[in-house]
Amino acid sequence: MTANSGISDQALAIAAKVEAFVRKTVIPYEKDPRRDHHGAPTDELVMEMREHARAAGVLTPHILSDGSHLNQRETAVVLISSGLSPLGPLACNTMAPDEGNMYLLGKEGSPELKDRFLKPMVEGRVRSAFFMTEPADEGGAGSDPSMMQTTCRPDGNHWVINGRKTFITGAQGARVGIVMAKAEEGACMFLVDLPDPAIRIDHVPNTIDSSMPGGHATLTIDNLRVPADQMLGQAGEGFRYAQVRLSPARLSHCMRWLGACIRANEIATDYANRRHAFGKPLVDHEGVGFMLAENLIDLKQAELMIDWCAGVLDTGSLGTAESSMAKVAVSEALMRIADRCVQVMGGTGVTDTTIVEQVFREVRAFRIYDGPTEVHKWSLAKKIKRDWKAARD
Repeated sequence: MTANSGISDQALAIAAKVEAFVRKTVIPYEKDPRRDHHGAPTDELVMEMREHARAAGVLTPHILSDGSHLNQRETAVVLISSGLSPLGPLACNTMAPDEGNMYLLGKEGSPELKDRFLKPMVEGRVRSAFFMTEPADEGGAGSDPSMMQTTCRPDGNHWVINGRKTFITGAQGARVGIVMAKAEEGACMFLVDLPDPAIRIDHVPNTIDSSMPGGHATLTIDNLRVPADQMLGQAGEGFRYAQVRLSPARLSHCMRWLGACIRANEIATDYANRRHAFGKPLVDHEGVGFMLAENLIDLKQAELMIDWCAGVLDTGSLGTAESSMAKVAVSEALMRIADRCVQVMGGTGVTDTTIVEQVFREVRAFRIYDGPTEVHKWSLAKKIKRDWKAARD
């Protein structure tokens, strides 16, 4: 389904290998009962699948053996393939938040930080978490990171961090953490070993999605001491590093869930061709056939939007506005696709007989991940106003 022009044969071969692995080896795991309290795969299941991925040569496939990354357009074809099952990104080590964390450390980490924190992540031996969002009822940071209340202060050759965080994906069971806090100089970003007794998980809620091991925890950071050499860059540079991570991580969500919706549409199409009602297959009824036709249109538009934004990032641009446009367009398109797949399949579509019901839930949550649609539109509207004023000055 991908726009392959200009993408290396190497990347296309990796994507094909990943797709074959996901379809043959990962999809059968979708019925595996090893799940946690909110339905997410346990770490035991994840690590078992990763052993198969390692043997098949598709573990962390977007990072090459010499440590270099595929470019963003090439990463897209690989991550779309890994997303054909909700378990695929976990098995192949292309899932959030790890993929974004690996990207950031690969770009900005010192050799020492890469060896200590990045290497075990790339090898698929540990999971990571990104500690930024804070409880809304305490006035903490969400879509507006400037509201951050978690603090850090220097103490000798350490920094001491205090605060509360919420919706921290994968915190339970993670071994590497990236913690954002504010100092007098501004935002700071730290690499920490997990678990740490100074980080207490207070609650892991049941959520609409169920693909992320460790859930989305609320936690308290109580006098966490971090060596100064585990700060990424210098004090006050945290938001700059967050921007390095932001657009690629935002776009990789689009890649993975596009893969899931491709698969959901395959399942719905198969159902519509096999199921008969009122004397003919469902697909021959215009109401159903038109929904599947609209899915093809939305799938292609999502694919092209991802490829366009990835191309912008490959120029070296931060792609802030472009990734906002892609996030809105792709997440809304995938929501329409997932909804139509459920509708086409009727009663079967709302059961766990297939992954269609899960994809619907996951994509609904994706419309909020990495900034809800409304925040991205607001950001784009501000850019429109800035550009208008600049053109008149």
